[in-house]
Amino acid sequence: MLRGAGLVAVALVAGLVWWFVRSPGEEPPPTEPTQAAEDPLTSGEFDYTTVAGPEVSDDCAGNSYGDVADWFADHPCEQVSRALYTTESGDARALVSVVVVTMPDAGGAQQLKAVTDTDGTGNVNDLVRDETVSLPGAPNVAQGEYESRAEGTEVTIVEAAFYADHTDDELLARIGTDALRLADAHA
Repeated sequence: MLRGAGLVAVALVAGLVWWFVRSPGEEPPPTEPTQAAEDPLTSGEFDYTTVAGPEVSDDCAGNSYGDVADWFADHPCEQVSRALYTTESGDARALVSVVVVTMPDAGGAQQLKAVTDTDGTGNVNDLVRDETVSLPGAPNVAQGEYESRAEGTEVTIVEAAFYADHTDDELLARIGTDALRLADAHA
């Protein structure tokens, strides 16, 4: 009888060992599906098409005009990235210039924003203004809507104007604000 109990005990232990070895153990928690990164060209109020750029340089003074060029002579940037986009809303079509300037520090970025936000001080050239890109019939974006934002060491400058003498100040203001997100397309 003792032998029988011993065999049962051995069989039970062997069965438990076998069960632990074969058991997959604790299931790992299910993973969340990763969300695809949003496309800055299509993730806002308006959809944009890239016309040119981004053109990247470390010569901010050489890519600017007016007081802004003088300011850069005394406060060199790390990088300037310039691009052009178009967007449409109904029968309105706008050209949008997006410039992203990276300064060495956040203080310099805030100073640059203050300079470019001041009327009559000049700005960073858009790609049409300095003839990097030829777009016959392109509107002068410097005479249209202006928006800017400073985040950390980066300053984003948006200028937008309608083609074909279209006018709608409210729509152009919305485009300018929405286009600030296109700085992410420069990354």
